[in-house]
Amino acid sequence: MAELKIGTEYTIKAQVTEPMTARQMGSGQAEVLATPSLLALMEQAAWKSVAPMLEEGQSTVGTFAALKHLAATPLGMQVRVTARLTAVDRRKLSFFIEAFDAAEKVAEAEHERFVIDSAKFMAKAESKKQCE
Repeated sequence: MAELKIGTEYTIKAQVTEPMTARQMGSGQAEVLATPSLLALMEQAAWKSVAPMLEEGQSTVGTFAALKHLAATPLGMQVRVTARLTAVDRRKLSFFIEAFDAAEKVAEAEHERFVIDSAKFMAKAESKKQCE
């Protein structure tokens, strides 16, 4: 694994579409950005921030998220999510993530990911099927 630099950031922008709403996600009835959709965008920004620094065959998986969803973003509006790497402890990566729409800050989160060997990780996950 290449050296991961504290402060590395990645920003993604997404327009809130119907499949991303609370009504469609099953997390409520409102036609606004659902918290699960927001969390998925936050995780995406975090893993993309470090992906170029990983070795071939490595990836990251999310293991923790503490999310504060502060304001609603309506259907059709764009949300901007920025993840910043704040700490590296061997394979554990910590991030601070913020989300904004055109009007205001809509969320912030602390998030942790672990660097994995993709093949080993998937082999272990697939081995669980033997328990069925």
